[in-house]
Amino acid sequence: MPAVELKNLRKSFGDNLIVKGVDLAVEPGEFLVMVGPSGCGKTTLLRLIAGLEQADAGDIFIEGSRVNDVAPRDRDVAMVFQSYALYPHLTVRENLAFSLTLRKASKASVDARVQEVAAMLELSELLERKPKALSGGQRQRVAMGRAIVRQPKVFLFDEPLSNLDTALRVQMRGELARLHQRMRTTMIYVTHDQVEAMTLATRVAVFNKGALQQLGAPLELYNRPANQFVAQFLGSPSMNVLDAQREGGMLRGEGFELSAPADLQSTGALRVGLRPQDLRVAEQGPLTGTVDAVERLGFDGFAFVRMNQALLAARFDGDQQVKVGDTVHLAPLGDALHVFTADGSSAVRAPPRSPGA
Repeated sequence: MPAVELKNLRKSFGDNLIVKGVDLAVEPGEFLVMVGPSGCGKTTLLRLIAGLEQADAGDIFIEGSRVNDVAPRDRDVAMVFQSYALYPHLTVRENLAFSLTLRKASKASVDARVQEVAAMLELSELLERKPKALSGGQRQRVAMGRAIVRQPKVFLFDEPLSNLDTALRVQMRGELARLHQRMRTTMIYVTHDQVEAMTLATRVAVFNKGALQQLGAPLELYNRPANQFVAQFLGSPSMNVLDAQREGGMLRGEGFELSAPADLQSTGALRVGLRPQDLRVAEQGPLTGTVDAVERLGFDGFAFVRMNQALLAARFDGDQQVKVGDTVHLAPLGDALHVFTADGSSAVRAPPRSPGA
């Protein structure tokens, strides 16, 4: 039985249809990350599960029970918001204990649970401080602790790390992953950050314009995207995509031609995708252009190369001399071509394995 199940869920705000008939089942104990650009409906979905919004149509089930008409406090879910939403006049101890105190739990049980969660999140030395005396990372741990202390059936996270600096985000990602390993509780996590999605998730659900585009394990989506949107949303820099025409054994586009993969059945107009990690600056190659920008990362880097109207990202080794204004050749690595329909709505070919894997 799924921990959370959505069936044909729809939600509009005025004339804007935000959630478009979503079907989704979240398995018990999994860490599902819902990812997509701003405005794609992922936070609205989270709020629908929590009961903070009412669905226009469809059903929401938690552990097999339909909860559409159940009040938020009775759904046994806990939500951590983008803002910490801590009570500024209460200490860390009092913030952690607040929900249990409201439920009139005994003082002994509240104290024991607060101590347990504080130890889990390394907050034991901070219990008598108020939020203004905490760092951003500490405040976020308190916000998570306030949810954990309730021992809910499902945790809901709405971009909880977006207010943190880069170093703290990396640290908190690790803490969230360890927390899930320890607790094995179902977690649904919303973010627009594809790095968080790839590193945290058991499965990733990619949304665009209110519709579920693809659901699967992170590497499955990265290696075998269902359409051009998923392919370009996951991966940094974004996948290069070029319009092409299948002509016999070749894929020809403006200023280039590539050998068509032997297993490609489609003909006519197509789109060819190459991840920047699979396209290298080389002495020879089927693609040629002028370097617009260079991003050096130390051991390697990315060149952004203008080829006619397209801007392509390609990897180069750290000891290669690549400068803005250079004319360079680009060569795909191995059997690296993704191929999509002419409108990008579906993939017709993915590499048989991740190149270089």
